[in-house]
Amino acid sequence: MKRVRFAPSPTGSLHVGNALSAVANRAFGDWMLLRIDDTDPERNVPGGEDAILADLAWLGVEWDEGPVRQSERSARYTEAGRELGDRFDGITLLREDGSATYHLASVVDDVVDGITLLREDGSATYHLASVVDDVDFGITHVIRGNDHRPNEQLHRRLAQALGATPPEFIHHGLILGEDGRKLSKRTPGATVASLREQGVPVLRGARDLNEARDLARQVLEPEPVQLPAEARPTLERFKELREGASNGLDHDAARELVRELKAVGGDLKTLRLALTGRDRGPELAALLEALPKDEALRRADAAL
Repeated sequence: MKRVRFAPSPTGSLHVGNALSAVANRAFGDWMLLRIDDTDPERNVPGGEDAILADLAWLGVEWDEGPVRQSERSARYTEAGRELGDRFDGITLLREDGSATYHLASVVDDVVDGITLLREDGSATYHLASVVDDVDFGITHVIRGNDHRPNEQLHRRLAQALGATPPEFIHHGLILGEDGRKLSKRTPGATVASLREQGVPVLRGARDLNEARDLARQVLEPEPVQLPAEARPTLERFKELREGASNGLDHDAARELVRELKAVGGDLKTLRLALTGRDRGPELAALLEALPKDEALRRADAAL
């Protein structure tokens, strides 16, 4: 059984990149844990967990256990830190005024040199808490963004130090802004909540990670296109059908619209080109479901 986890921090609505991770984990895993990484109180936002739960519900992502909050497992992390301290000379225990810090001086090699496991107040850092949870919940595959790739070797070493077999690590690409950098939460449309408010269910209906990412790009970043006159009948008929349908299409309604267009001789490749600037991609019905009505009509007009 493939056991996966989705582990957001309660910092508010999910970034679209985190939403991709949620979709990927749910699509890949037979069993999924929802874990809330709330060990850093300075980053936690009031209502942040509720916002995440609302985002996941809207995306149609369900989990099998959780939410498990790391803040409620502090005793377990302290126990694991002490276990490592007893097992390896390279982990030192520093005490100041009754406080304790477990610090990895050098376990196995330089991969884990100088990594703090427990802060002076006794709280676990991300590295220790994450690995302990993966071990305790039997996670077999960790699927996350490329920005976590530098942590892979450290997390493998820590899992081995705890006497466990490390999970398989899979890192997916990031959604980048126009400047080629990781999309900031402040960018319009960069959070699930902002997309939901716009009526753009970007990831709904995506069957796997690549399709989810392609769908997001085709909705958010269409390529400009100018189609020949032969495209007009298809686009005019599409506009008639879309005008007559409700503002928000569910997947069944979107598929019915595609069938109706095809039945009257509409060219589906032409429609895809008009809406995305690309001649291939995710299922056309999923694209129509994701695009707000006004935006779909605007793109059809712009392509003529």
